[in-house]
Amino acid sequence: MTDVARRAGVSRTTASLVLSGRGREMRISRDVERRVLEAADALRYRPDIVSVALRTGTTRTIGFVSDTVATSRLAGDMIKGALEAARERGVMLFIGETEGEPDLEEGLLQAMHDRRVDGVIFASMFTRTLVVPSVLSGGPAVLLNALPAQASPPLPSVIPDEIGAGREAARVLLGAGHRDGIHLIGAGPGVHDVPPGAVAGAERLAGIREIFARESAKIASGRMCPDWQPEYGYEATRDLLSCDRPRALICLNDRLALGAYQALDAAGLTVPDDVSVISFDDHPIATWIRPKLTTVALPHHELGRTAVDALFSEIDRHRQGLPPENRQIRVPMPTRLRESVAPAAD
Repeated sequence: MTDVARRAGVSRTTASLVLSGRGREMRISRDVERRVLEAADALRYRPDIVSVALRTGTTRTIGFVSDTVATSRLAGDMIKGALEAARERGVMLFIGETEGEPDLEEGLLQAMHDRRVDGVIFASMFTRTLVVPSVLSGGPAVLLNALPAQASPPLPSVIPDEIGAGREAARVLLGAGHRDGIHLIGAGPGVHDVPPGAVAGAERLAGIREIFARESAKIASGRMCPDWQPEYGYEATRDLLSCDRPRALICLNDRLALGAYQALDAAGLTVPDDVSVISFDDHPIATWIRPKLTTVALPHHELGRTAVDALFSEIDRHRQGLPPENRQIRVPMPTRLRESVAPAAD
């Protein structure tokens, strides 16, 4: 700092004010500000981050701790969104992955606090309810793609709007004239007919049922699958075809839809001429299969960005001495209209 001040021909205090971004606030002239910045650039000056942190109480860093998000091709977009939002705010994102190991999880979270990050995003690859680690009560934190299983510590949760996604899927079929012969693959027909712990399934099903009830349309049947993988979608659809002829299928995710496509093809039925299909997630397979699959997309990128914004709101509250906000922030799920839904036959 002294070298910068000497080269710019100003006092060390003036140089410090300019380089900390307070030049305008302290009425330092633009000419002086320019000389200081040019001197800093010529000397390749960088502030001592540790010193700045001790003086200001902020490190301009945030932590991102996840289970398997970083190594998941689809959910990794959450990290991309978070990185973009962090970069726009001029902060660094530290990323750690627990691989579902409780000891590693606790160690990573403690390591983030030891490095005095300004806040932590605690993320899950898929939407689930989890026990919030007690170490998160040590500073500002936000849950991403997860809901707290307990009331304390209170934390905001950033999650996809799965209920809204269910509504959108139902509206797409109703808009195409489908009002009967509609079957669910993966869950249903009852609101509790979902795999254990499937938060997304329960909420998608709730949204579907809400719109159908409002429009006096019927869900013909539902087949709950223990896992949402193609083989279970295939078996569920084959079982359905053994006793009924569907006009439309709502698959609870794209992998189930892939299996449903295969079962329909094996039965000599085509999508969408014989059976319309709509799904959720917008996994890459949705555009690989033919016809391309209409689906309601998980907004992973926007989830990551929103989590960073929510975390900085919590950081501001923390600095003001306010308690954390116990709230849900639901990010809309956009519909990807493609080729798998056709108008209902008369």
